[in-house]
Amino acid sequence: MISSIKHSTSVFNSTGFFSNKRSSQFSPLTVIKNVHGGFPNQSCSYQKPLHIVAIENLAISKKTQQRKTECQAYEADRSTPLDINIELPDEEARLESAKRIKIGIYFATWWALNVVFNIYNKKVLNAFPYPWLTSTLSLAAGSLMMLISWATRVADAPKTDFEFWKSLFPVAVAHTIGHVAATVSMSKVAVSFTHIIKSGEPAFSVLVSRFLLGEAFPLPVYLSLLPIIGGCALSAATELNFNMTGFMGAMISNLAFVFRNIFSKKGMKGKSVSGMNYYACLSMLSLLILTPFAIAVEGPQLWAVGWQKAVSQIGPNFVWWVVAQSVFYHLYNQVSYMSLDQISPLTFSIGNTMKRISVIVSSIIIFHTPVQPVNALGAAIAILGTFLYSQAKQ
Repeated sequence: MISSIKHSTSVFNSTGFFSNKRSSQFSPLTVIKNVHGGFPNQSCSYQKPLHIVAIENLAISKKTQQRKTECQAYEADRSTPLDINIELPDEEARLESAKRIKIGIYFATWWALNVVFNIYNKKVLNAFPYPWLTSTLSLAAGSLMMLISWATRVADAPKTDFEFWKSLFPVAVAHTIGHVAATVSMSKVAVSFTHIIKSGEPAFSVLVSRFLLGEAFPLPVYLSLLPIIGGCALSAATELNFNMTGFMGAMISNLAFVFRNIFSKKGMKGKSVSGMNYYACLSMLSLLILTPFAIAVEGPQLWAVGWQKAVSQIGPNFVWWVVAQSVFYHLYNQVSYMSLDQISPLTFSIGNTMKRISVIVSSIIIFHTPVQPVNALGAAIAILGTFLYSQAKQ
């Protein structure tokens, strides 16, 4: 239904504003006289568009300026206006909420994949104690997965040049050392003990940055290192199945990953490679570096004997364990690098601390690792120190 519109029109001339008003039932347009002599009919036709060139001599009354349009909604069978209060969601709040959900999914996936990797990795190392080959297979699986993704256009291949690979090389060297050292550690000691020692990585980061790079830190950062170092020392001193090779492997891994982070920050400035592709390139280069050393240290003869022994003891499930630990190693690292594109380093550090807690607790439960109360206290102190460190660097 279209209601008729009554509109008051006012007549303007060059001498001023006249209050002569006419009632119109057919047009909402005002009738305006030409201020320079007028139209032949002394009014504008309502059937054609009205174009105003200048408004210097055009006066509009306050009553016209204050005119308002009111719109009310009614129910079909009632004549009473509905009290409707509809608020459109704020776009920024919606985007922020979506970003938090995305980060939460990243963290949950990262932790879950890391826990699964550590479980299968320890199972493989218990039956097949050759950490150099195990580390090589992990890198090989990830490299193959990414090559297939690029070839099938599931993921866009990165655009790289010689300078990119040149800057990536020291990062890959440090990554290779850290990866192998951590695997050697887990082949000798419990998974929980390796991760307790690896929670001391912030202490290495501060010491290397301070004495080799000359970087200064505020006092709270240095104070946060005390519980980290003290907790790791207490946990190591009370570890029931302490092994020096396993302990040193975890310590070397900490140091190597600190240098990896330093080289990565320096070498990747200005590079536009996504986190997923960056880690894929890192895995491929690390694989090329590690393979000849793995052959030299262990060799195909030892691998063949060990493989046959593991298959005879475990059965076909051993092959699945090897595949699972290799695939999940790449996936959890890939997700962690992808999350770096979305979050700040502080948030990532906190997430890494929580990841270690989930790995330590899950490994103790699954492998029935005996833990003394003092040992658990040391682990808790070290992890708390890691959290304080991340807050102090904010």
